[in-house]
Amino acid sequence: MPTTAISSVEDRKRLARRLAGSGRGFAEQYGFQVTNNPSRLFQLLVLSVLLARRGDFRRAVESAVALPDAGWDSAARLARSLHADRVRVLRAAGQRGDVDALADVLGDLARAVVQRYRGDLRRLRAMAHHDPAGERALLAELPGVDAEAVDLFLREAQALWREVAPVADRRALTAARRLGLGRSPSDLAGLAGSGESERLAWLVGALARVELEKRYAELTG
Repeated sequence: MPTTAISSVEDRKRLARRLAGSGRGFAEQYGFQVTNNPSRLFQLLVLSVLLARRGDFRRAVESAVALPDAGWDSAARLARSLHADRVRVLRAAGQRGDVDALADVLGDLARAVVQRYRGDLRRLRAMAHHDPAGERALLAELPGVDAEAVDLFLREAQALWREVAPVADRRALTAARRLGLGRSPSDLAGLAGSGESERLAWLVGALARVELEKRYAELTG
């Protein structure tokens, strides 16, 4: 059923404030702290890689939670894990399909982050000289990180890496269009406020949840 878009400028601003008002982005709603330290940034990247895959997003979140719960809360620790153990944990978290291949990808990703950046994605940012295009390019060179995973990672990381803003992934933009909040990351940045990359991350993350959870009726009813 089509969603009735909000047309009034004030109504759009009011809805944007409501969506961003929790003060938490997508990742933090599911228990992933968005802080500028190596372990948290790596967990955010793993979550992004899992969310970019086809399938139920809840399964992706559960898998991303299961990895640090198994003791692999950093790139170095995941890199040292055994393939068979990763397969077991991913299957227990509900992953389906070629779980062996996914376990390989995650192991390769962890080892690449350790080898190239000593386990610290802040080094990637520094290597790119805080240039958004450079950061995107280096992220996309990592195993398993496609363009969608880059968008998902930067959607959250823009709260910390302010130079990459505005970022909005395809699900957030779908929700924004259906709700009449805009059609581009720049439109959403205008609603969040100039220079408010943290608030923008909260807004975009909330919009992504609206689309994934199909919560349109409660916002426009």
